[in-house]
Amino acid sequence: MTYQDFDPVDRFVAGTVGPAGQRAFYLQASTGPLVVTVGLEKQQVSILADRVNDVLDQLAPGAAVEPGEPGGAPEDTDPLQTPFDEDWHVQTLSLAWDEDRQRLVIECHDHDPDEQDDASADPVAPLAGNSIRVSLTPAQARAFARRSNALVAAGRPPCPFCGNPLDPTGHICPRANGYKR
Repeated sequence: MTYQDFDPVDRFVAGTVGPAGQRAFYLQASTGPLVVTVGLEKQQVSILADRVNDVLDQLAPGAAVEPGEPGGAPEDTDPLQTPFDEDWHVQTLSLAWDEDRQRLVIECHDHDPDEQDDASADPVAPLAGNSIRVSLTPAQARAFARRSNALVAAGRPPCPFCGNPLDPTGHICPRANGYKR
C-alpha cells in the first residue's frame, strides 16, 4: 500500500500515449523528483474535468482564472514526463474543496475507500490499495480541467448518425443497419 500526498504539487496533468482510438490515459503528479503516474479511463478524465469546473464555478469563481489570463496558471502543453511506468490504475476518484486553504483536493485510489474502511475494521484483513492526494490552487485546477477537456476532445470525431467514434477505416454504424460509414 502506498499513499502519496502532493501538497504542494509542482505539476498535475492528464496525458495520453498512443494514436487516437488506441490511446491510454494517465494522470501524472510531481513534486520535486517524485513523480507518480496512474492510468485511468477516458470517461474518468472527462468527468473529473467537468466536476473540477463545476466546483470552481460554484466555490471559487473569482480565483479560478483561465490559463493565460492575468493571475492564471501558465498553460501546460508539455507531454507527460517520460520514461514512466503506470504505477497503478485508478478505480475511484474523489473531489473536495478545502475552504480554509482555498484548495481543490483530488484523490485517486486503486480501490474503493468505503470498502477499505470496512476491511480495516477487521484487524487481520490485509491493508491493500494505493492512493494519491493532490491539492491544487483554483488557477492550477482550472488549467488542469482545460487541458483535460482538450485532451478528451482531441480523440476520434463522432459519427454524425450514431455518435460512436469514427475509425479512419469507418465503423459499423447501428443507425445504418450495420453498414460501414
